[in-house]
Amino acid sequence: MDEGRPGVAATLRALNGALGRPAALWVKESGARNLRHRDFLAPRAALSAAFPGGQVPPEAVSAVPSLRGPAVLPLRVCRQTPAGLAVQVRRPEAFQRLLGPLPDPASPAAGARTGCVVLHCPALRSPAALRPRHLRSVLVADHLAQLLRVQGVSVCLVPALSEERSWDVLRQLRIYWPSGSRGSSLTDAVSALKAALGRCPCAATCEQGLGTAEGVICKVHLKSFVEQQGLLGYDPNLDVLLVTEGTLRSLAELQEAVLQCPVSDPIPPPTSHFPSQSNSCSIVHVVNCEEEFQLQQLDVLWRILDPGAHTALQKHLVCGPVKVTNPSSPIGADQYFQLRKHQMYEASVIKYGELAQDEAWTEVIDTLTVAAIRFELLSTSHRSQITLDLENNSISTKGTKSGAFVMYNCARLATLFNAFQQAVEQGTYPPLPPVSELNFSCLREEGEWLLLFNYLLPFPEVLQQAAQLPPSSKGIRITANTETVCKLLIQLSMDFSSYYNRVHILGEPFPHLFDQMFARLQLLGAVRDVFHSALATLHLPPLSQI
Repeated sequence: MDEGRPGVAATLRALNGALGRPAALWVKESGARNLRHRDFLAPRAALSAAFPGGQVPPEAVSAVPSLRGPAVLPLRVCRQTPAGLAVQVRRPEAFQRLLGPLPDPASPAAGARTGCVVLHCPALRSPAALRPRHLRSVLVADHLAQLLRVQGVSVCLVPALSEERSWDVLRQLRIYWPSGSRGSSLTDAVSALKAALGRCPCAATCEQGLGTAEGVICKVHLKSFVEQQGLLGYDPNLDVLLVTEGTLRSLAELQEAVLQCPVSDPIPPPTSHFPSQSNSCSIVHVVNCEEEFQLQQLDVLWRILDPGAHTALQKHLVCGPVKVTNPSSPIGADQYFQLRKHQMYEASVIKYGELAQDEAWTEVIDTLTVAAIRFELLSTSHRSQITLDLENNSISTKGTKSGAFVMYNCARLATLFNAFQQAVEQGTYPPLPPVSELNFSCLREEGEWLLLFNYLLPFPEVLQQAAQLPPSSKGIRITANTETVCKLLIQLSMDFSSYYNRVHILGEPFPHLFDQMFARLQLLGAVRDVFHSALATLHLPPLSQI
């Protein structure tokens, strides 16, 4: 039987099932010190709450090592310890099962229908120049779109970028947002919305012709509708909205996006998690906290004019403020990018000297700048405030929590495999054998298990969790784990760097050393795959040298 790729969730379910209790008793260890003694733990406090006197029946304990399942890790021993029940994994077998080719997360099961999400970023409608706070919400939406696509979810990005202005900063940051006009179809939709204003009960309170010189079509009283519908989570100061042609065009574009979703039923199954269920179209507005009020006005107006199931599924993903320390004047997104690029160039010259001044380094510095900005704005929870210190050079090639540090370690892996390939071509080493012929019992260094157990094992589940948009218990706000991938890459870079600095991978060309070298190369090849897959969700190409 094909046992499949092991996973953390499946192993935890099997461990909990073995103890015969509905509660989740087991936790996965991640710290290096604890992993020397155990891989999973059922803490003493949890056992005391689930069993009289905290005593687990001996037959349950003895049954744990024999657990089997399609995605369950091979378990070696389960024993009572002062900390609780401790389980260790049969590590050579775990290496064997995990170090085959990673399943492609971008290829969902054939025939799966995983729904559609409309991601709306109002910052891109702003007539003024983009500022860092706008850039944050755009980057969150762009990253979330990639994460959803990896899980097989169809994504529609709104609004389309106007062709009447420059979007150079988005192109420089590798933000691939649709552009162009929908022409007559959008004009027809605006006309239909105007007609709806005259038909619906709330529109009866509009004063037609008011303020036509300012482009106002009418005014709509939102507060009474919110109260009548019992809508939760809206600002109590919502009252009168002056509806303009631009307002209706914004709604028309959202409606067009919903109609283009490749699903047949906009209502999610009641037991599903929003919005990853099949046959559903959900609308997520990604907005900066300073513009949340205006978005709520648009949200309520859409509910009034189009009381369909899709408007009831609107959710708001609100980004916290972006504070810029001591700016001499308000800074735009373009200035922010150019400043960080200049700082990255200076840092590279300090570290690499004249090499960094070569024209060939232009693309490298551009990529490092994009990585620096994306990690600066995405590695913090979207709800939290970000402080940008633009006076001091907080972007460097040395900081272990920067995007440049992640890219540097990705490049180190590329250099390692290039060196190995060159040595193979020169006849120094034989080619890497098939996985089935490798001896993973050679991998006994604690850093090797750390890389496998904390990164390779949970990586597909980390991507899945990062794409989840759970429903809020009430109201319109939702949260997303948009910082997860950046944090994983930062921690992976730190642990890989520690291991790589400590362990010599390409050793002397003696046959008795090849087994260990080949096993380590297979492990680091899988680590490289994790880097590449995670960076792809950030639109960051891996660097081959740095």
